[in-house]
Amino acid sequence: MKRRNFLRTLAASPALLHARSTVPYGVQTGDVIPGRAIIWSRAESPSRMIVDWSQHQDMRNSRRMQGLDALPSTGLTARLDLRDLPLNAQIHYQVRFLDLRDNRTLSEPVNGTFRTAPTRPSNIRFLWSGDTAGQGYGINPDFGGMRIYETMRRLNPDFFLHSGDTIYADNPIPAEIRLPSGDIWRNITTEVKSKVAETLDEFRGNYLYNLMDEHVRRFNSEVPQIWQWDDHEVTNNWSPGKDLATDQRYAEKNIAALVTRARQAFLEHAPIRLNSNRLYRRIPYGPLLDIFVIDMRSYRAANSYNLQPAESPETLFLGRPQLQWLRQGLKNSRALWKVIASDMPIGLIVGDGGDSRNRPRFENCANSNGPALGRELEIASLLKSLKQDRVRNTVWLTADVHYTAAHFYDPAKAQFTEFDPFWEFISGPLHAGTFGPGTLDNTFGPQVIFQKAPPKGQSNLPPSAGLQFFGEVTIDGKSGALEVILRDLAGDALFRKSLDPAP
Repeated sequence: MKRRNFLRTLAASPALLHARSTVPYGVQTGDVIPGRAIIWSRAESPSRMIVDWSQHQDMRNSRRMQGLDALPSTGLTARLDLRDLPLNAQIHYQVRFLDLRDNRTLSEPVNGTFRTAPTRPSNIRFLWSGDTAGQGYGINPDFGGMRIYETMRRLNPDFFLHSGDTIYADNPIPAEIRLPSGDIWRNITTEVKSKVAETLDEFRGNYLYNLMDEHVRRFNSEVPQIWQWDDHEVTNNWSPGKDLATDQRYAEKNIAALVTRARQAFLEHAPIRLNSNRLYRRIPYGPLLDIFVIDMRSYRAANSYNLQPAESPETLFLGRPQLQWLRQGLKNSRALWKVIASDMPIGLIVGDGGDSRNRPRFENCANSNGPALGRELEIASLLKSLKQDRVRNTVWLTADVHYTAAHFYDPAKAQFTEFDPFWEFISGPLHAGTFGPGTLDNTFGPQVIFQKAPPKGQSNLPPSAGLQFFGEVTIDGKSGALEVILRDLAGDALFRKSLDPAP
């Protein structure tokens, strides 16, 4: 049946359809841009996605659209790119699935809502963080599940930026974890989360595990998201040079095979627009804000000692095409504020063991104090071009290191000085172990203005310790001032920084 005729028949003959199945993993909205938004969900069997949307909560004057089919080849996930949406409006929608085995069984509806992007300068509030369900800390009913998602939902943000480590494919979730205090952390577990992910279905199961949490599902149904990935979507600190030969947890030793499966599972379950093979993209959100989502994973060379004096294939981090896209996009942006969504901080040293010559190997671009070397050369060229092109009002938002901090990058205190000052804000974890703080590399002159991490000598603290963090960004529609607030599990403000826009 052709799509138009199918929708007409479905609208005219609801009595012919039997509502039996449910949609246990809820709905999500993502990559909201002017006039468009992605609607995502997952069926329980091969089905056709049906979406009704309206500007009214009671769904009057609703419009019906057909999404992609949920098939075994997509992990039974489906999405719809809603178009021609009214701007700066609250949208309400319902998702149903029509069972393709009989074309009669229609699931119960699942409701969602979101705000569309503005066209005029107006107040904006969004949140960011990263690192969900890591270090074996899963859904604990005694703790109340992944509570930080409910804390964030209550702030009613316009959208949420998930800065990577959306899952921990390499961290099994046991039934119990004995904490240093002697208390027991008890998890809901699944067969998939009993081991590291190696098969496509095991990677898929990691995403479904997180969706078992009621706070996550409720948050997803009300807050649009922007997803990026980092390392744990595959395995810790992965790069093309990752060697799993001695890791007894893995029967699959081929890192390229794991990355291929992990990438497919990520693309199936992330509420993103699948119109290219790349994950880096610009999210325009009205005249006051552009978000540049970068990918520090897909194009990097193998993690190395990272002290090469000149750029080469060994120093690739963002890669030339992405770096050129980012430079040009920032230069051409007419938005007042340009947020660079980075899955890793650029000034914190993150180690990755040692290489065959007993030299320290680095996971990030930062390596040690001194001039720009290795992967830092890409960052240096980016910062230099922003100064030359007079790109103003850039802010870096990131996660990855499992604590929260505010860093000010000052060329007057840097080894590489050809850049304008800027801020980097770190937040996380969402629901994982807490670590830190890390060590700063003085190449670009970062200064710790604020940080909160576990007390000295303690690490991998559970979510119940309260050291879970997210950030909030507000932009005033009249003055254009941007304020960053770092918050904890309870939503309490730990640090505030207001930035006035440069002319």
